[in-house]
Amino acid sequence: MNDMWVFGYGSLLWHPGFDPAEVVTARLDDYHRSFCMLSIHHRGTEERPGLVLALDAMPGARCTGAALRVAPGQEDDVLAYLRDRELVSAAYLEAHVPLALQDGRAVRALAYVIDPDHRQYCRFDLETQARMIAMAHGGRGPNTDYLFNTVAHLQAMGIADAELDWLTERVRALAAT
Repeated sequence: MNDMWVFGYGSLLWHPGFDPAEVVTARLDDYHRSFCMLSIHHRGTEERPGLVLALDAMPGARCTGAALRVAPGQEDDVLAYLRDRELVSAAYLEAHVPLALQDGRAVRALAYVIDPDHRQYCRFDLETQARMIAMAHGGRGPNTDYLFNTVAHLQAMGIADAELDWLTERVRALAAT
């Protein structure tokens, strides 16, 4: 049986919800990490939606994150957990994507990508994103925590993301006023 891998690019980096047997920096081609999903459950509400990251298809783009290998025998439990967590509103689609691991291996991994036809799909300029993130709060806490935790973990992994760095600085400035 092949190993089960999961691609983490946002909250799965800092809160996977399971103990991975292995974590390796990985690259996914033709997708962009983007705050393109309205969060109406975990980081916002229907009245004041927040934003969460999603993989948005974009030819030529690259998203660097983490490949999380699921321990043998835990595949069914992890899949059930991830489906319960990630498919709460059906804005994400399950996909099996090819990853290039930093150590040279190539694997297929489960990833949650945005459904561009779903009502929670959005595209806002960075200033609008910053204002929404600064104000939103949902069932799992402030939207700012989601942004700050994700950026801190990307930085700890040595992964640069200029848009997220800009958003972090702008959201901190908005929160200070």
